[in-house]
Amino acid sequence: MALRSQPLMTVRIAAAPPQKLGMGPHGNRIIVPVTGGDFDGPRLRGRILTGGGDWLLLRSDDVLELDLRITLETDDHALIYMTFQGLRHGPPDAIAALGRGEAVDPARYYFRTVPRFETSAERYAFLNRIIAVGMGETRPDGAVHWIHEIL
Repeated sequence: MALRSQPLMTVRIAAAPPQKLGMGPHGNRIIVPVTGGDFDGPRLRGRILTGGGDWLLLRSDDVLELDLRITLETDDHALIYMTFQGLRHGPPDAIAALGRGEAVDPARYYFRTVPRFETSAERYAFLNRIIAVGMGETRPDGAVHWIHEIL
């Protein structure tokens, strides 16, 4: 049996400058405040509310762990809590360029996420019952995530 999916949404995240906490017992901790953005897909669209963030951890093996938490507001004013865990890694030159805020072809590095959703809005209740996966691209002003629902 083959794994099947369908596009769920594209999420474009705007971010403030990172808060670099430095090296801790688990690795180098960075917090990136989310300042807004938008999302759209076949069954939903809207904006990202200010106040979320991405809690990043750069591990000793140069893998970046992601822990995003944001609130989506659909164009009909429903609220959806979205989280994801993910990993980003790649060749040292590509990761260094991303660190300098440069645009890097996303085919040059691995950036995958596992989003989860929670909402009380009946129209979007299907989100409470799905598994999704995402591919991301780091951009100088935030990130773009292409999210697919696993069928």
